[in-house]
Amino acid sequence: MAEDKASVRGRIIREMIAHFSNDNVIGRKWRNGELRDKLKEPAWKCPQFFLMQTIQMKHFQMELLTSKLSPKEDRVILQLHGGGYIGRMRNAYRSFAGLYSEVGKGMSVLSVDYRVAPEDPYPAALEDAVAAYEWLLSCGFAPDQIVVAGDSAGGGLAMALCHYLKDHDKAMPAGLIAMSPWTDMTAGGSSYTDNFTCDPLFGNTMDSLVYNRDYAGEHDVTDPYLSPLFGDFAGFPPMLIQVGSLEMLLSDSVSVAAKAKEQGVKVRLHVYEGMFHVFQMAMMLMPESKQAWQEIGKFLEII
Repeated sequence: MAEDKASVRGRIIREMIAHFSNDNVIGRKWRNGELRDKLKEPAWKCPQFFLMQTIQMKHFQMELLTSKLSPKEDRVILQLHGGGYIGRMRNAYRSFAGLYSEVGKGMSVLSVDYRVAPEDPYPAALEDAVAAYEWLLSCGFAPDQIVVAGDSAGGGLAMALCHYLKDHDKAMPAGLIAMSPWTDMTAGGSSYTDNFTCDPLFGNTMDSLVYNRDYAGEHDVTDPYLSPLFGDFAGFPPMLIQVGSLEMLLSDSVSVAAKAKEQGVKVRLHVYEGMFHVFQMAMMLMPESKQAWQEIGKFLEII
């Protein structure tokens, strides 16, 4: 048996997630996304050192978080949340926005509450991501002042956005940050079987978000706008990809990183040992998530 290199806190949080996910009622509904539109959250209270502005677009909303203390007005992060393309933005991503701003030393963060399936299947999410990117350009940001960040489905959507920009001869952003990106809807990577029994969130069942096709519908899932892995990465901006070693989606990150590097893209791939899907949600509560956010800050400094 391989040595467990996760921190003590990391192991505790991982075991809590596994215990919750294995619950036959709540856990199953959480894994397959059934609860995502039913969970009610309290109104999010914006921290005192930030300002939050809601922006109403034609089909969706966005939230622009800016720093009151030391705003960096010449850089912005476009955040695309996860949720398997069926879950809308939650308070956790508003907290993500605050952390992105902090590690980005005052960068503003535009979080996109894009349309989701099954009500709005492909290409709704991609259309909204493109609209958000173009909105930033209309506000005066140059492409090289924009960093696109996303986790899980949002990480795949960030790459799909860049495939779209490339296909339409539009300028790329300065960089991409992808946490546990979902890049292969065919579930064809080796980790889908190798990590099937050890993934604490999605493992031991075929009834989970990683097999959900509500967004893709009848569309070809090898389309790079759905599965970025199958696209051409030449000309992509620098990418930071973070993923846990226990994830069923591990291959999605490893394969994209290898392909992008072969095609001349600067890629930083960091596989965090013993970690689970989007472990960065632990924020500053465990060493691995803290290190991941510090790594993001360093990436933002060099691009």
